[in-house]
Amino acid sequence: MSFGTYARRVRDEGTPAARRHVALRCAVSEYCPLGFHATWAYVSATALPSPDLRRDSRALLRALGILEASRAVRIAEGASFAARRRVEKAAGLRTPRGAPVTQVWRPHWPTATGTAPSRLGLVAAVADRHRAFGRLPRPDGIPLTGGPATDGLATEGPAARLTELHGRLEACGTAYLTALGLPDAAARAELSDTVTGIRGEVRPGHAALNHRLFQWLGFADLLGYAAEVSPAR
Repeated sequence: MSFGTYARRVRDEGTPAARRHVALRCAVSEYCPLGFHATWAYVSATALPSPDLRRDSRALLRALGILEASRAVRIAEGASFAARRRVEKAAGLRTPRGAPVTQVWRPHWPTATGTAPSRLGLVAAVADRHRAFGRLPRPDGIPLTGGPATDGLATEGPAARLTELHGRLEACGTAYLTALGLPDAAARAELSDTVTGIRGEVRPGHAALNHRLFQWLGFADLLGYAAEVSPAR
């Protein structure tokens, strides 16, 4: 079913609260610019003053409104880009010109021009994914040379480097949350350097290690976006 169908179910006050709650989760599955879990954390946190979406009908509707507003901006962005590309292609331009287009597979919360994403929402999203990152297998046991996979991680790359990068990314997430979404210049620089280091460990092709590194980078991309749109401190 479509996003619109789920949205109508959320608004249907004659539907039991539990089903409306499920409908909202289905709507999030249809539009989740931060990833499903991070998007759910974002809308739940910003549906204040009561974030209990299971019991508070008004909070449920606020969460839906937040989601719909962002989706409307994303649709408008896509339509604007498509119109611009038609003009460019007609002029023989194969490469898009103008401002870079946000990569849809990267975390991004579309907002109206002149407004910023909710810092509270981003902190909640990062906190949710920081917990999930902490549950991933740790790289401590990987031998420095080739050998069998250890704890879900392949053995490519030096174990010490992987352990260091894992710890640094975990610390970057903690620093962002401790600063309540207002990282300073040093924290931003450390995050950027850490992400560069993780990307440097990715191997060409379908190396077994890449699966785990891409999980790390999923959290790193969200954290990097949240830090990027945060006010300077």
